Amino acid sequence: MEPLDDLNHPDRDRRLAALARLAAASPSRSLPSSPRAEDVNNHIHTFYSFSPYSPAKAVWMSVQAGLTTAGIMDHDSISGAEEFIAAGRAIGLATTIGLECRCDFAATPLAGRRLNNPDQLSSAYIALHGVPHGRIGEVREYFRPLQAERNRRNRRMVERLNAVLHRPQLALDFERHVVPLSRSAEQGTITERHILFALAERVTAVVGRGRPAVEFLERDLRLPLVPRVRQHLLDQANPHYPYDLLGALKSDLVQSFYVEAQAECPAVGGILDFARRIGCISAYAYLGDIAESVTGDKKAQAFEDSYLEELFDTITDLGFQAVTYMPNRNSPAQLARVQALCERHGLLQVSGVDINSPRQSFTCPELRRPEFHHLVEATWALIGHELEATADPERGLFAVPARERYPGLPERVAAYAAIGRERARSG
Repeated sequence: MEPLDDLNHPDRDRRLAALARLAAASPSRSLPSSPRAEDVNNHIHTFYSFSPYSPAKAVWMSVQAGLTTAGIMDHDSISGAEEFIAAGRAIGLATTIGLECRCDFAATPLAGRRLNNPDQLSSAYIALHGVPHGRIGEVREYFRPLQAERNRRNRRMVERLNAVLHRPQLALDFERHVVPLSRSAEQGTITERHILFALAERVTAVVGRGRPAVEFLERDLRLPLVPRVRQHLLDQANPHYPYDLLGALKSDLVQSFYVEAQAECPAVGGILDFARRIGCISAYAYLGDIAESVTGDKKAQAFEDSYLEELFDTITDLGFQAVTYMPNRNSPAQLARVQALCERHGLLQVSGVDINSPRQSFTCPELRRPEFHHLVEATWALIGHELEATADPERGLFAVPARERYPGLPERVAAYAAIGRERARSG
């Protein structure tokens, strides 16, 4: 088997061995001479949540895309982190590790609001960035029971989805159709995307591709398809067909079978306490009102923009240290407003593109614009933080000694970015 094919092999050691062979055959990597030329991405999913890529392949794809740093960000799972770190070292790519999870804001002033979660009020996605390497085991154990609760809910959602479909030949069996799409045996997470990907496979097998699939979505399921997605689905030769079909299903079908996440979503105060204890950086994930989703998997919907000032007041009071956002997802006006509020509240600004489909690019061209250069610097500061906090928890970006030495956040970011770059150069 060719090394490229082995990058997604079921065995982790074989994946890393394949990457090492590819690295040995590739020209040596070097950092670009100008930091404004750097491409970074802190939000790459792997098949430990939902993605077509193993951690090793995600690192390889990052290098092929020209990234100078890459960050793993799986849902409710850190099981791919050690492989991601090893893969980055093997090929000379600076990496950061973290994960994304949902938490409950019901005990905050934002109770009852639609935050950044399209499916549930009072619930928000947050990111934990820069996890010190010695705390990976603690993170894994923290999320183990939450994953078990999530799978109990996943089974109920599969049952509800089967009832919605009214097509016995499309019915899903959780253990037979959904679980094999995941890495749950290695404590990977099973998400709604796994359920819908399993349905996409059933639809293509039973209904077919092209016009029959589009007619099934529009006539039988009554799903509105935006022109771009509809065109993708009419193309029977589309190499990304199951992922595009998943996106169409996720945009408007989830609400018909969704079961609210409760036991698997810790209270926001609890997850922030955990983040402080292990020395990682907690970030609220700003979504913003959506007109048309850039990834085709979200419908037009209002999120935080109508109460954004209150949101920032609340997350600051709760103790969030950062806000993460995606410049390719929002309008210039939205981005300018978020940046201004981050500066006013002293919140670190982090960015990335959530990679979970082969159609997506690992790069975000918007980050090359001068007004977003601070997001590149923040990425290098994350790397510096992660390395320093791994060596000593008291050397993290938000630890007391760092705050005392560099009281201003911009000054502290610059200092830790310099550490990150220097450590990357020295290997």
